[in-house]
Amino acid sequence: MLILAIDTALDHCAAAVLDTDSALMRAQETLPMKRGHAEALMPLLARVMQQSGVGFADLDRIAVTTGPGSFTGLRVGLSAARGIGLAAHKPVVGVTTLSAYAAPIVSEDRANPVISAIDARHDHVYYQVVSGSGEELVAPQVAAMDDVLSVARLGAPHLVGNAAALLAERWPSEAAAPVAVDSQDGPDIGWVAWLGAAADPVHAPARPFYLRAPDVKPPAGATRQPVQTAISS
Repeated sequence: MLILAIDTALDHCAAAVLDTDSALMRAQETLPMKRGHAEALMPLLARVMQQSGVGFADLDRIAVTTGPGSFTGLRVGLSAARGIGLAAHKPVVGVTTLSAYAAPIVSEDRANPVISAIDARHDHVYYQVVSGSGEELVAPQVAAMDDVLSVARLGAPHLVGNAAALLAERWPSEAAAPVAVDSQDGPDIGWVAWLGAAADPVHAPARPFYLRAPDVKPPAGATRQPVQTAISS
């Protein structure tokens, strides 16, 4: 199976082409950036596809990160993935950034729980906790930083994500210390591809994965519905 993976959800722009039959990453590229995903993505995709030696028609599916992440970034990646899928008549599947962060650690099947954490601003984080084997212990949610620290009761965790260091700094001194702290701007694009290959298109839609209630309210008297945002600046 040939998978094109796309990630623009956080502070990088990344794409990869994975050949699952040979377990070969044919091409991949990641550009760190906080803004400018819209301008960077299409040239990056062109380079990755050229390096991979395959065409869009050769792909079996497209995988794209669905969030949590930046409002603008998410839409850049999702729009590109949907457009390619529509033009090439290929299915598009969604992969959450939280699961993509945890995937390489879970693949090692360690004993410690894994906490994926993404900065949601204003002293809040998006987070999920899974066991070392991947079993969900705490469902994806958004919470105040201090409330997240209650998961220390689950044991010494492996912290991963762009808020991993923030959590580590405030980890309770009476709790078992984290076994590792991986502070990453975004998940490994290779693991986005592998998760996309394993995903069921029926249960992994390519649409924004929001954990926060709408926080943009219309003016008084307006009839339009509020717009959901993934991260408020």
